[in-house]
Amino acid sequence: MTDQTSPHRASGRPSEPAFAMSVDVEDYFQVQAFARYVPRDEWERHPSRVVANTERVLDLFDRAGAKATFFTLGCVARAHPGLVREIAARGHEVASHGVDHRMITELSPAEFRLQAVDSKALLEDLAGHPVIGYRAPSYSVGASTLWALEILLECGYAYDSSIYPIRRRRYGYPGGPVVPARIPAGAGSRTIAEFPMPTLALGPVRLPVLAGAYLRLLPSWLSMMALRTHAANGIPVVVNVHPWELDPDQPTIGPSRGRTWTHYTRLAATERILGLVAGAARFRSIADRLRELGLLTEAARAT
Repeated sequence: MTDQTSPHRASGRPSEPAFAMSVDVEDYFQVQAFARYVPRDEWERHPSRVVANTERVLDLFDRAGAKATFFTLGCVARAHPGLVREIAARGHEVASHGVDHRMITELSPAEFRLQAVDSKALLEDLAGHPVIGYRAPSYSVGASTLWALEILLECGYAYDSSIYPIRRRRYGYPGGPVVPARIPAGAGSRTIAEFPMPTLALGPVRLPVLAGAYLRLLPSWLSMMALRTHAANGIPVVVNVHPWELDPDQPTIGPSRGRTWTHYTRLAATERILGLVAGAARFRSIADRLRELGLLTEAARAT
């Protein structure tokens, strides 16, 4: 991995912090934490809430004047094509989150390629614009799955936003970049743009912030401090949320909410926290911010 401490920038600094907003569009029962309770062949038995929840996120972004990248599962797009069209019609970027929320560690290279191709084609047909971005389910691009980056390039993707430069049980890549950069993608000199998930340096420790459960579980004052720190130091950041995180009334999966407490804790607070964050700065899509930073190829800039 090269150039892990500073982004390759275009000449001159952006006139505002390079802050991006993102949403992983998936239903409440499709998360990795529930894989043991809800097999994929039983997903249709659970009432979908993804459309109403995503529309709540869209409305919040409208109020805040924020634009975002919506990484959308292929299975959600097939079931709710109007939702993808609405996301695009409201001026947001549509990108891929794979097909069925299987982590890359669960896929062979051939299976991953098929999902990358199929989801890209489906989303492009619905959104009416090229799909150039990808985020792996559960941030599962890590040391053992870097091979996926080469496949993304070969399938026509221009950037990835899957690397979380921390160490966790199911995911994390401490050796990955901590700021947007072009990173190796296969043999030779081929590279792909990467916008990693955000962290806050506390001495030798990197604290995950502003993305996934950390946006919801950590105190809102810490999230706002993280934003101010990134802005003061000119460090790009991408915020991430899931539509189900704005839905405290979602059905309980599994024996109890306590058994999967990270999924259910503080769901009623997410909308308030996301509103505070979205209103604190000017947020744009990941593709737009990578263009400003000079990290996309000429082909990607033309899309």
